[in-house]
Amino acid sequence: MAVQVTSDLTPSIAPGTAIGRVLLTVPSLDRSRVFYERLLGMSASKEPDGSLLLGAAAGLPPLLSLVGDSAAPPHNARQTGLFHFAILVPTRRDLAVALVRLVQGGWRLGGASDHLVSEALYMSDPDGNGIEIYHDRDRSTWGRDADGQIAMATLPLDIEDLLGELDRAPVDAETDALLPADTRIGHMHLQVAELEQVGPFYSGVLGFDVMARSYPGALFVSAGGYHHHIGLNTWNSRGGATPPAGAVGLRAYEIKLPDAQALAEVLARVEAAGVATEPAVVGATLVRDPSGNGILLTA
Repeated sequence: MAVQVTSDLTPSIAPGTAIGRVLLTVPSLDRSRVFYERLLGMSASKEPDGSLLLGAAAGLPPLLSLVGDSAAPPHNARQTGLFHFAILVPTRRDLAVALVRLVQGGWRLGGASDHLVSEALYMSDPDGNGIEIYHDRDRSTWGRDADGQIAMATLPLDIEDLLGELDRAPVDAETDALLPADTRIGHMHLQVAELEQVGPFYSGVLGFDVMARSYPGALFVSAGGYHHHIGLNTWNSRGGATPPAGAVGLRAYEIKLPDAQALAEVLARVEAAGVATEPAVVGATLVRDPSGNGILLTA
């Protein structure tokens, strides 16, 4: 994709930009509901169209929107799409509570890492959709590498020290039953076919700042100096195909701009770059990155 941004447009996406809800296709809403309610502590509600909304508590903006389709083609880890969506909990203790919930539920972790800027737990839902649950360390502690970019690493998480948070404030079956109210989607990590095509889309067209290139085969971009709002990698998907329409996995995810002017700036860059838009829900514009990942642009 040739990135062509006119000189009168703001080059960077607005600092207050954030990730909104994640839309997934699953083969069984009932099975997914059990997992997300019991293992992740989410509150579920059915929409009139039959989709399932999942969030930290009833009445709060949803984190996930699930569509059920028993005939959906299965998830293929070699194709482009979701690597994981990342649930950001407010405190380190909240991460410890999440770990206890998963262990008590008998769910197997895929990993547990210290990334210097954050601490994270990794798993997949029953259909292979990757999930990260993490908390951020204070931004004042984030370091920089020799190139001036955010210093991130993948080190073993000190599980014993994490669980020590519960020595001071033990798990309460009632108050810890659900995710904290200010839990949100902190970032998205996507599988792409070619970084050389997809990277310029996120940095040049949408206007995210490149934060880290230190991981081979990966790129991390953000708004407002965050360590990353979007991760891109080709670890499993280099040269991979886009999943068939309606396949299990990512339908789209939401990028929320802070106001209408910020959204207009992004849409102007999208138009200038010749990126096609598609019909979407009221108040949102659907675009796709060069690897076919759907993005709902909203304000």
